[in-house]
Amino acid sequence: MRAVILGLIVLGLGAGGFVYWRSSQSKASQKSAEAANQRPTSAIVERGAVNFAVTVAGEIGPAEQVSVRPEVNGRISELPVDVGDQVKKGSLLFALDDRDLKLEVETRQKQVENTKLQLDKSRIDMDQAKRDYERDQELFEAKLLSEQAYEASRQRHESSIKDHEIALNAIERSEKDLALTEERLSRARIMAPFDCTVLTRPVSSGQAVSGSGGFNSGTEVLTIADLSAMVINAHVNQADVTRLKSGMQVNIEVDAVPGLEVQGEVERIAPQATLRNNIKGYATRIVLKEIDPRVQPGMTASISIPVSAADDVLTVPLTAVFSEQGERYVFVKSGESFERRTVVVGISDLFKAEIKSGLAEGEVVSLEQPAGIPPRAPGGPALAQAASSTPAKAAAQGPAKAAAPAAPTAATKTTPTRPGT
Repeated sequence: MRAVILGLIVLGLGAGGFVYWRSSQSKASQKSAEAANQRPTSAIVERGAVNFAVTVAGEIGPAEQVSVRPEVNGRISELPVDVGDQVKKGSLLFALDDRDLKLEVETRQKQVENTKLQLDKSRIDMDQAKRDYERDQELFEAKLLSEQAYEASRQRHESSIKDHEIALNAIERSEKDLALTEERLSRARIMAPFDCTVLTRPVSSGQAVSGSGGFNSGTEVLTIADLSAMVINAHVNQADVTRLKSGMQVNIEVDAVPGLEVQGEVERIAPQATLRNNIKGYATRIVLKEIDPRVQPGMTASISIPVSAADDVLTVPLTAVFSEQGERYVFVKSGESFERRTVVVGISDLFKAEIKSGLAEGEVVSLEQPAGIPPRAPGGPALAQAASSTPAKAAAQGPAKAAAPAAPTAATKTTPTRPGT
């Protein structure tokens, strides 16, 4: 008896679960049907504007960015700035320990003083040797001085002239050495070349750094940039680059700042194509005209490049235009049914298409292929027309309907059409 009771309970639970499952499935099907019924299946031909634009992505960066490296070797003694600090032009960025350079400057200064003393002494010796030579020359011409003494006086005079020239060269060399040492000392203090913001600071105070004048490029101490002027570096597909030109105005949306739209201007387009992610394109530089304080370097931006636009033209939803073997057509409501009609499409965007001919304002077009329209016979008119129409009847229908082909079995929706296609 107990087993029978347990079996009945299990059977009841299973039956209840099955009923609940069937009920949930029925509700889901009902909701799907309601959603399908709420979706519009037709649209009215109306006048409006169509704007076609090419959208590319790019990265925002500063127009001027500098990697600051010392020109001489040394150890950082002062580093008053940090990441994010705003620095005025001419302010100190960092300084190297210059004690050794100051001692070297003092040594060079003493060398200059010593060479000046040697120059004065050589000048005195040269003047004295010149006077002795002139006197001995007069005595020699008067036969009052031997030839040997005269030659010795002449050699002393020539030697004093050479000693004076050597002293002149020595002081020139020592002054150059002093100037180079003072220049190295001045390079120990690095100033901001323009109003800037510190982007990175990979080193700390007290760290030894190498100068850029050596075998390597030197140690990067800071990266600074002028954030008052920002640019976007974009990679434009080769299929769209012909639509661009320098000076063109573009619209920019910053992904990290929802709702922010700024204006930009195409500044430069590279003449040589490059590959990025296996896509051939051209590096394009776009200048931001307005700098929002929320925009930071490294953010991604979407650039909308206007290509063509049409105002106050007949438009239909893009989903209303069908295509087959290069022919564009729509299904126009005629009474209680729809008829197929060939149209000439102008430009289109992601939502609407311009209709140049084939429709009139206020007509209703279908957004999906209507049921009951027969497919076209290969190489001829619609099957329905071929089976039931006579030449006279076709002529009576008018040239527009007689020339309009029927819809294919499975029509293909158009994609956004660019000008000239």
